[in-house]
Amino acid sequence: MLIDGFPAGSFQANCYVVAPAAGEECVIVDPGQDAVKDLDDLLREHRLKPVAVLLTHGHIDHVWSVAPVCGARDVPAWIHPEDRELLTDPGKGLSLMARQQLFGGLRFTEPDDVRELSDGAVLDIAGMAITVDHAPGHTRGSVTFRLPGEQVMFSGDLLFAGSIGRTDLPGGDYQTILRSLGGVCLTLPDDTTVLPGHGPQTTIGRERATNPYLAEAVPFAGPTRGM
Repeated sequence: MLIDGFPAGSFQANCYVVAPAAGEECVIVDPGQDAVKDLDDLLREHRLKPVAVLLTHGHIDHVWSVAPVCGARDVPAWIHPEDRELLTDPGKGLSLMARQQLFGGLRFTEPDDVRELSDGAVLDIAGMAITVDHAPGHTRGSVTFRLPGEQVMFSGDLLFAGSIGRTDLPGGDYQTILRSLGGVCLTLPDDTTVLPGHGPQTTIGRERATNPYLAEAVPFAGPTRGM
């Protein structure tokens, strides 16, 4: 299995490429702000052919480059239907102040081919079986992607090393993200590698033992800072 990636743009959202091996077909996970050049370099380095873009959720820091990436290579984008409207109107996922600061004159469009993810679906793409788990709380349409045979999970902004996704933006809800953390993350083996939407990789076991948001069943209040 080949997994590589980089933090994209000013938001430093992790963009990943995933393939059975170098020189084969691959999927791209979360091409964020200004991701095109670094992504092209990575694909060239590993001699990969993208066949799909997978989106963990619709926030702008994760989908900024989805239309140009899909358009240049004529591949579909997969997103949960609850977040699909954010592809064309990403401001709906932000506070009013952030909307005004980020989107003066900017326009966003859907890729030509958008396909919708569903909870529990197994995507047979690029020679891999990728399991989709709906994990709302950060956004209504947040999902994770798992490679069960490899014990790897792309957690998006559900779970980070030492923290979890913020819940104070439109579509976020703290009690909902707690349920997602319990149902999606804490049911996995401790040696599952977690590749998050921001920051370094971690494992389920490390987070189970040390993450304060997982240690307490019902923390007093959700986080209001971060991505």
